[in-house]
Amino acid sequence: MSREVERKYAVHEGFAVPDLSGTGPVVTVDEPRTQTLVATYYDTPDLRLAREGVTLRRRTGGDDAGWTLKLPDRAGAAAGREEVVAPLGRSKTPPPDLRDLVTARVRGASLAPVGELSTTRVARLLRDGEGTALAEVVDDTVTTTGPRSGRGVADGVAAGVGATVFREVEVELAPGADPAVLDAVDEALRAAGAVVEEFQPKLVRALGARALEPADPPPPAGRLRRKDAAGELVTSYLRTQVRALLAQDVRVRRDEEDSVHKARVATRRLRGALRTFRPLLEPDGVAGVGDELKWLAGELGQARDAEVVLVRLRALVREQPDELLLGPVAARVDERLLGDLLRGQETALAALRSPRYTDLLERLVALATAPPLTPAAAEQVRDVVPARVRSAWRALVRSLDGLETLEDEALHEARKKAKRARYAAEAAALVHGEEAEEFADRVAAVQEVLGEHQDGVVARGVLRDLGLAAHAAGENAWSYGWLAGREQARADAARSELPAVWAEARRGRYRRWLE
Repeated sequence: MSREVERKYAVHEGFAVPDLSGTGPVVTVDEPRTQTLVATYYDTPDLRLAREGVTLRRRTGGDDAGWTLKLPDRAGAAAGREEVVAPLGRSKTPPPDLRDLVTARVRGASLAPVGELSTTRVARLLRDGEGTALAEVVDDTVTTTGPRSGRGVADGVAAGVGATVFREVEVELAPGADPAVLDAVDEALRAAGAVVEEFQPKLVRALGARALEPADPPPPAGRLRRKDAAGELVTSYLRTQVRALLAQDVRVRRDEEDSVHKARVATRRLRGALRTFRPLLEPDGVAGVGDELKWLAGELGQARDAEVVLVRLRALVREQPDELLLGPVAARVDERLLGDLLRGQETALAALRSPRYTDLLERLVALATAPPLTPAAAEQVRDVVPARVRSAWRALVRSLDGLETLEDEALHEARKKAKRARYAAEAAALVHGEEAEEFADRVAAVQEVLGEHQDGVVARGVLRDLGLAAHAAGENAWSYGWLAGREQARADAARSELPAVWAEARRGRYRRWLE
């Protein structure tokens, strides 16, 4: 995996790459090398990858022959794109590892060749005074071949697109080089007549306008108005969360930090939206989706729960004086919770690679693209949505009735109600803005305290189990009791903090917009 950082330029037929030696940090330029590259691009018949800015290609010729998957960078276009590569091999079927990474985008569709690019490349490597590579400038003459070529590309993908020829110059930053070199080279190329414009990727030129159509589900709408139809808010929120889940899918498969948590949050928000906005959605159109989302959240939750407790107990152990840690306490914590984490990750990946998950994604994409709205969804947001948020709020109020005497399990259930009310308010914020956001923040504060209490309860139980295991192994189990007492104190502190946080959240000023 690497990050591609580059700039592209349109050039006229007679353009000549200027001598770039002495440009900024560039001291020398290698002799130009000419390469012939042939790249076959793979996608679904309806171009699900291209429409999301994802490319999957098999390239022969040149220094980077092989399979390459390019993914949009989460930091934005300026940061480049993520590249995942695999050896060329003999097979013309995309490698399993790369197919796995595009599962959420492809879902149940098949991957097949959709276009071919033949490139004559003249490459120049730019170096500093010590001979270290800074960037590569490539002058490409490209022949794109769409589905009319008769070379096995998917039928009907870009009807009417034949062979086209164009030229472009790219400057790609070398790994570890200072991006400032791109600015220096940019000035020299522009002075020679190169033009920066809104670029169409090479593949898009081969596939035609269809590759520029919105992805499924389409991007959500921006800020709505209170007189807009409530269905527009529901549609926008569903699209936001489905797209968030699709974006996290590849991160979970690559074991990126916090990816499981974010995927789980998107899953829970979707489930909460289906419950909160139930009167606005046709029952037959969403039947079973909530249950499947609950299943997915559960499969993702095992890894996330183990991760939370592991981080918490590691920090707790580090805080203790050595004389209070009798025996291999840190090792036992890691052995137990790292094992739970690894098993949870395996469970999550197995779920993401199952037909059940693929079927769920297909349903979610279809649901967010064209939600099955009831006639009530045609009513204005201001007449419908506040009532749905009030319903979620009242459920939270009922769950915390008599909170001073509530048992641990009841507080855990109240936390779930707080999440639902918070998510409902966050959806309403698409229209009601700061009022709904402030309300959501107050409910989030309640959720946080309840979460701290629950984490303490769970950690205390894990420490009890570790103490029993240590005792059975003939070790001194005193430290686990000490640590369990510390976790009990943290849970008690959260419980003591809850009444004040809850009283603040219940202040009428946060709910005026609900009236």
